[in-house]
Amino acid sequence: MFKKVSTILAVTAVSTMLAVGSAFAAPITIKFSHVVAENTPKGQMANKFKDLVAERLGGKVVVEVFPNSQLFGDNKVLEAMLLGDVQIGAPSLSKFSRYTKSLQLFDLPFLFKDMVAVEKFQKGPKGQEMLMSMEKKGIIGLGYLHNGLKQLSASKPLKVPADADGLKFRIQASDVLAAQFVALGAVPLKKPFSEVFTLLQTKAIDGQENTWSNIYSKKFFEVQDYITESNHGLIDYLIVTSTEFWKGLPDDIRVEVKKALDEALEFGNKVAAEKATEDRQKIVDSKRSEIITLSDAERAQWVEAMKPVWGEFEEEIGKDLIDAAFASN
Repeated sequence: MFKKVSTILAVTAVSTMLAVGSAFAAPITIKFSHVVAENTPKGQMANKFKDLVAERLGGKVVVEVFPNSQLFGDNKVLEAMLLGDVQIGAPSLSKFSRYTKSLQLFDLPFLFKDMVAVEKFQKGPKGQEMLMSMEKKGIIGLGYLHNGLKQLSASKPLKVPADADGLKFRIQASDVLAAQFVALGAVPLKKPFSEVFTLLQTKAIDGQENTWSNIYSKKFFEVQDYITESNHGLIDYLIVTSTEFWKGLPDDIRVEVKKALDEALEFGNKVAAEKATEDRQKIVDSKRSEIITLSDAERAQWVEAMKPVWGEFEEEIGKDLIDAAFASN
């Protein structure tokens, strides 16, 4: 009897060890969901991250990339992440106001002079602090990815702020961006990125704001007669994960995944800078949309019209953050 029990216990122990071993042997799957095309800076960065992880952690970690809102749109990805349905997302910085008001900083119009200033601020102490601003809500920022400065496109020429009066513009879900267009006398409409082309094509909206790479990759220039080179705002993304997932990774795995991500971000930001120039030129060459260059006097009018938005959100964002960001210029 004793021998039989010992045999059963031994078999059970071996089975348990095998089960535990197979659980650890199974690769960790990281689902990376984003909303843009694979040829954009974000799309290329995500694929680079996938390749680096496969190269260095093959068998231990597998990254699956889902572009073009295949899995989730930006409005749903954060909820999905908190539920464990996706592990990494890259929403635009405009998408986080439900979780922290501080990131609204990046939506303020005419805050950054150029991408050099953006980079300087994001790599500085205040920019790095902001990565952890949602940790208690279950979200950790892993890094910033550039898309670039925004331009205004419309069905009519926009040279001075009065030209935007009464026009309907698609915006991301951001109170700051809504206030920006209200300041112009325009009508802001919060709509998903995936619907913008159809809305423009059917004249349901008059215009939108976006970077050169998004305007080109999503073919907005084919259904907009004019693009004003305003450089008035920023579209950058925050690479995020859930606090639970990130802290649950084995230490050695987490270190390697972060290294791969940092390298992919450097690569993606380089692509973003190159594509901004290239895609602008492709739009010029297409002759489908006229690019309007603002004079210094015209630009000053846009700044004057939009800058009151800073004061409107100063309390929510924090004057210290706004001052630090502006100082990066």
